[in-house]
Amino acid sequence: MDRRVLLAGVGGLAAWTALRPAASAAAGDRTPIVLWHAMSGANGEEVDRLTRAFNASQSEVTLGAVFKGTYPETLTAAIAAYRAGKAPHIVQIFEVGTGTMLQAGPAIKQAWKLAEETGFGLDPKAYIPGVRGYYSLPDGKLASMPFNSSTAVMWYNRDAFEKAGLDPDTPPATYDDYAKAARTLASKAPTPIASTSAWMTWIQFEEYAAIQNLAYATENDGYDGLGAELLINTKPFVDQLQRFMDLSKDGAFKYTGRDTAPDAIFYSGQAAIGFGSSSGRADIVKNATFRYAETFLPTEPALNPRPNNSIIGGASLWAMTAPKRTEAEYKAVAAFYAFIAKPEQVALYAQNTGYVPVTLAGYEATKQAGYFDRNPGTDVPARQLSRGDLTPNSRGLRLGRLPEIRAILYEEIEKALQGQQTAQAAMDSAAARGNRVLRDFQKSARG
Repeated sequence: MDRRVLLAGVGGLAAWTALRPAASAAAGDRTPIVLWHAMSGANGEEVDRLTRAFNASQSEVTLGAVFKGTYPETLTAAIAAYRAGKAPHIVQIFEVGTGTMLQAGPAIKQAWKLAEETGFGLDPKAYIPGVRGYYSLPDGKLASMPFNSSTAVMWYNRDAFEKAGLDPDTPPATYDDYAKAARTLASKAPTPIASTSAWMTWIQFEEYAAIQNLAYATENDGYDGLGAELLINTKPFVDQLQRFMDLSKDGAFKYTGRDTAPDAIFYSGQAAIGFGSSSGRADIVKNATFRYAETFLPTEPALNPRPNNSIIGGASLWAMTAPKRTEAEYKAVAAFYAFIAKPEQVALYAQNTGYVPVTLAGYEATKQAGYFDRNPGTDVPARQLSRGDLTPNSRGLRLGRLPEIRAILYEEIEKALQGQQTAQAAMDSAAARGNRVLRDFQKSARG
C-alpha cells in the first residue's frame, strides 16, 4: 500500500516524532497541527488541495495531512497513537467507526465540546438531515465534524444499456427492475459482467434496510443503548441475499470482492451495472472511456411504497487529545473545522470528489454554481439522502465494532454465493456471530 506522508506547505516527513519540529521551524509563529486521513487516489489529491487552501487562507495555523492507509488502518493507527501519547490532532474515521469512537472517552474531544470551549460556531441544523442524524448525540449535538459524506448509488454504462436494448434514460427503479435488466445484460453480453456491487454489506443490506425502513438491529439500530441485537436474519434480509444468489447463478451478478475492490470493474468497462459509492465519481470521471450515469438505489415497493432516505457513507473528523496538548492547538483544530464548513469550501470539495455537500448552504452553493445542471445525476446522492422522513430505521447504525460485524457478514455472504450454505443459514450465522461481537463491545464499554 502507498503510504504517502505529506506536510502541505512544509515538506514530506516520515514519522510523527519528526513532524512537529519541522512544522514549527517552517511555520514560524504558526501553530502546527496534523490530520490523519484515509483518502487515496483522486480523493487523496483533493485532501492535499484542501490542506494547502487552508494553510494559505490564514497565518496562524499550519495543517499537515498524513495518509494512514485504509479506513480500518487509520482507526487502528489512531488508537495505537493515543495509547502511546502521540495522537494526531484530527483523525478521519469512517461512519461505521462512530459507535466505537463514542466510547473512546477521554481520547476524543467531541465537536460540540470543542466548539463550546473555543467559540467555534457549530450549528447541527446547518447540515443536511442524513448527515446530521448519523453524527448526532441523542440531544442533537454533533459528536464529530461532518466531512466527506457519500451515499450509495447505482452506476450504469449507458453504452452497454443501448447495446442490450435497454433505455439508458429509464434506469431500473426497483429491485425487480434491476434483476430484469441484469438478466437482459447477461443475455446480450455488451460487457463481460452484467452487474456487480462494491461495499455489498453496506449497500445491499445496511442501505437496503434504511430505504425500506427496516430495523437492522434492536435498540433503534443501536442508538438507544449498547444492548442491541442484530435482526439481519429476518425474512427481508434473507430474501435480499437469495436474490443475489439467484442472479449469480444466472450469470446476471458477479461478486468481485469486498469494499471498493469492485469499483474498478465498473469504471474499466467490465460491468454494465456497478453499485457503489457516490464518492467514486472522481475515479469514474478519470478512468471511464464510456458514457456513464448514476441513479438512485433500487427500492422494494412491497416492503415500503414510500422509500425513505439512504444513509451516509464516508467519514467525519474527530479531534483527539494528547498529553500537553495546548489550548492553541485545540483552537487551531476549530479554525480548520470552521474553514471546511464554509459554503464555498463544502461546494468545491463536493464538486471535486463526488461526495455530498454536507451543509444545506453548501448544497445551495453547488446548485447556484450550475454544477448539477452541467453534470446530470450529481444531485442524486443529496436527493436520496433527503428523501422521505428520517426515521429510527433510516438515520444510520450506532453499533460498536461494526467494521468487524461487516467482515463477518462478508464471510457468510461469500459462502452462500459459493453454494456452501443457504441464504437463511448465512444470515443466521452472521447474526449470531455479530451479536457475540456486540456483547464483547458492550462488556468492554462498561468496563
